[in-house]
Amino acid sequence: MASDVDTAPLVGRADQLAVLCAALHHDIGPGQTAAVFVSGESGVGKTRLLSEAAARLRDAGAVVLTGSCLDIGDASPLHPVLQALRRFDADLTAGQARTSSTVRGLLRTFVEETGGADSAGALLERVSRGLSMIAQGRPLVLVLDDLQWVDRTTRQLLLYLLAGLGDLQLSVLAAVRAESLQGAHPLRRVLTELRRLRSVRVLDLAPLDRADTDRLAVEIVGTPLAPEAADQIWQRSGGNPFVVEELARDLRDGRAGLSDTLREIFLSRVDALPRHAHAAVHAVAVGVEPVEHWLLAEVLGLPEAELIEALREAVAHRLLVGADDGYRLRHRLVAEVLAHELLPAERAGLHRRYAEALTRAPAELHQARLAHHWRLAGEPGRALPAAMAAAREAERLHGFAEAHRHWTAALQLAATPVSGPAGTPPEVDRAVLLEHAAETAHQSGEHARALSLLAELTGGEPLDPSCGLRIRRARYLAAAGRSAPAEAEYRSVLESAECTTRERTTAAARLAELLLHLGRYADAGQRAREALDLAATVGGSTTEVVLASSALGFSEAFLEDPEAGLAVVRRALDIAERSGGPEDVACAYLHLAELMTGPLNILEEGVVVARRGAERVAELGLGRTYETRLLAIATNGLFRVGQWAEAEKVVAAALRHRPSGADAVELLLARCRLSVGYGDVEASDRDLEAVATMLAGGGAPRHVLPMLILRAGLAMWQGRHDVARQAVQRGLTESRSDDVVLLGTLAWHGLRAEAEAHASRTVAVDPTAVRRLRDALDRVASKSTTAAGPVRLSADGFLVLSMAELTRLDGRGDPEAWARSATEWDKRHHPYPAAYSRLRQAEALLARRSRGKAVGRLLREAHEMALGLGAVPLTSEIRTLAGRARVELTERAPSAPATGVPRARTGRTRAAGAGRTRAGGTDRAGAPVGSDADELTTLTAREREVLAAVAEGLTNREIGQRLFISERTIGVHVSHIFDKLQVRTRVQASAIHLRSGSA
Repeated sequence: MASDVDTAPLVGRADQLAVLCAALHHDIGPGQTAAVFVSGESGVGKTRLLSEAAARLRDAGAVVLTGSCLDIGDASPLHPVLQALRRFDADLTAGQARTSSTVRGLLRTFVEETGGADSAGALLERVSRGLSMIAQGRPLVLVLDDLQWVDRTTRQLLLYLLAGLGDLQLSVLAAVRAESLQGAHPLRRVLTELRRLRSVRVLDLAPLDRADTDRLAVEIVGTPLAPEAADQIWQRSGGNPFVVEELARDLRDGRAGLSDTLREIFLSRVDALPRHAHAAVHAVAVGVEPVEHWLLAEVLGLPEAELIEALREAVAHRLLVGADDGYRLRHRLVAEVLAHELLPAERAGLHRRYAEALTRAPAELHQARLAHHWRLAGEPGRALPAAMAAAREAERLHGFAEAHRHWTAALQLAATPVSGPAGTPPEVDRAVLLEHAAETAHQSGEHARALSLLAELTGGEPLDPSCGLRIRRARYLAAAGRSAPAEAEYRSVLESAECTTRERTTAAARLAELLLHLGRYADAGQRAREALDLAATVGGSTTEVVLASSALGFSEAFLEDPEAGLAVVRRALDIAERSGGPEDVACAYLHLAELMTGPLNILEEGVVVARRGAERVAELGLGRTYETRLLAIATNGLFRVGQWAEAEKVVAAALRHRPSGADAVELLLARCRLSVGYGDVEASDRDLEAVATMLAGGGAPRHVLPMLILRAGLAMWQGRHDVARQAVQRGLTESRSDDVVLLGTLAWHGLRAEAEAHASRTVAVDPTAVRRLRDALDRVASKSTTAAGPVRLSADGFLVLSMAELTRLDGRGDPEAWARSATEWDKRHHPYPAAYSRLRQAEALLARRSRGKAVGRLLREAHEMALGLGAVPLTSEIRTLAGRARVELTERAPSAPATGVPRARTGRTRAAGAGRTRAGGTDRAGAPVGSDADELTTLTAREREVLAAVAEGLTNREIGQRLFISERTIGVHVSHIFDKLQVRTRVQASAIHLRSGSA
């Protein structure tokens, strides 16, 4: 029922309303997303502002869905979204039958969801498609109240939706209590991540100022206030609109004798209610809002007419708010005041009546509420089955964090003593509860908690007779970064006579996978062969075959026969496509792409496989996990072959999935490589800090070593050679990997850091560090002799590069050593180390007082390579050396004027204005289109995209939003565009773009 009461005017929020409507509707276009999170203290008017904004957005033509989060910690997954869809469906007219059918179909998606970690991404994608169909081309706004109580699954859905839904113009408007975002509240981390997006903002709703407080009070009272009354309202309310309204109504209605505290104001209001209305307010305060009308009727036991009258009184006294979905306290402050007003027996009785009423309505999915009420009613025996049912319901909807809380509650309830026959709990095996609680803890990323629960399950014994539990413990240990005990657990299963063949098959395959991630390729191959032999004797072992084949393929490709290793992994993919599940197919694609872009160094084809695999796993509903990792592999391959602009596009597409865990680490490292190369210090630092945080509990060498290598590379460009040294030395200490290419890369960075320190004279060379680096090079040389040809080829490239770097420690460098390095990297088609080697060769020649044509040629070649990549720090160093050597990096056009052309600080020429004569021999004012079009060919694909946006008049921030990259990186691209086009301003660059015919 609607609230039958005077509505206070909205005062002092006109600016905020305008901001909300602009941010969520007017300023975004098709395919774009936006979000505003309204934060503020209780009573500040968040809900009212959301309601008013929703009405205006609806009037503006948007489809508006409104829902509220439940106020219990273990709320049902996706409750606010389900509620919003049901409300929307209820408001549809008979003429909107098609839309109603779409809404109900989407609701059935939740009911029919089968569960399982693998299908979580598929559910999110189905929801996104359903919302697109509901919107029918119109903007869609999702309005969520009380977001501080949001469940984990809804948080994940919000992240997914804000990542972009194709043609859907989506906005999210949510209210959250500011006091709820303190400490380790999970929503605080989500908002911290989202605030980095330009399209997401947090609007802090402050209390009203004195003028607006007086205006609101006058509007309610209806007459001007006496100065004393106005002062009293201001002092007692602090500008909180809710309290202002309550005090003003007391003043208007002549209620006197109230105390100076808000608690007394509320209590006096409740005490003034008739008996049945008084009971209704207390019942709603105890319930889980919104309290449905039928449920409140069951709890209070009043005849319908008396119940309606009681609720009308409570609404009229501004204590309850009625809506189609039920009743709420007008403000949760009322519940806080009333919490201490009931005797414990009274509260328990109300909770019992709620539980009994919910039990009599089995058609509704409200197990979470049922468990809540039975527990607070002092009936653990009855709360236990409801908590278990709520846990299974959460698992079905991929709400593993919520499921874990329910299973934990079930454990506590099972251990709670009960009294009386009615409270006798069902027969529940505590071991089953512990297994479920441990598995859901692992699935939600709480690996330490999962291990603790398993220890409780086994009574603290290090090795439990159950082989299945040993395998599970090993999985949890590996996920927690504790690879040594995980390996020991897998080995114990393989050595135990009590374990079945299937269990030993699983242990061998997972051990092979673990060893592969640790870089121990020989051991991984041995265990993989064992797993495949065992799998041949048991059926239904597709997952084990895929894992083992991947490990075996890597081992053979790295150590023995590349073609044989590749064939093994291809066979695994064929098996997965024929008879495996979605995760098996994804895993096979992942390892095939890793093998080709890694040990085999077949970069171009490997990138194609990675991108094709990403498309395939997206079709299978694994977009947020395996697609992300495959796109990270593609990004790394594109980076190595010098296609940085394309790599930037790929990583931006992957980031839209908002990955987590190991998937996020892979992607952040891939993006960081680009940022370090571009010289974007801020973005690089941010990604490295994020990776370090995620690997704090331990990590595999495949993640730790690249993180340290990138940290060293960034530190060297910053001149922090001591930091670079520390990162490399830590890597040498922690690395026990067979990956000679990774070790060679680390050693090169270490020697480069020592050489840079020697050249800059800021940090003394560390002889111990150099000795350790030489030892590392010896290990690389020794191990690479037994490696497969492609691996040896890559390792040799870093050995040559490192040996050339050693010659810099004498202060001069060996030009011939650097020439060999440049030749080696040219053969591998890796432009970055090839450009770097040319720079150092030119530097060594200059140190030997050689100023022949060779120096100019080397610097121009290096400059062209670095500029084409967009490698800002490397380009800058090349220009600095060219300036010292008086080398012109860009050849002057024959028709260029001899004077009047300003020289850039780096030594290259730039246009002075529109009348500058260009290389084509024609004046810019009368240049044919072809000359400008030809010049645009010097730009990369990404730079042409940025230039087109510049020509539209967009700012760097707006371009970054469109292309999903940072504002700083856009600035780097604009700088490169200016350099290549030899212009100084955005207007000049835009003019070239427009005349080229690209517009």
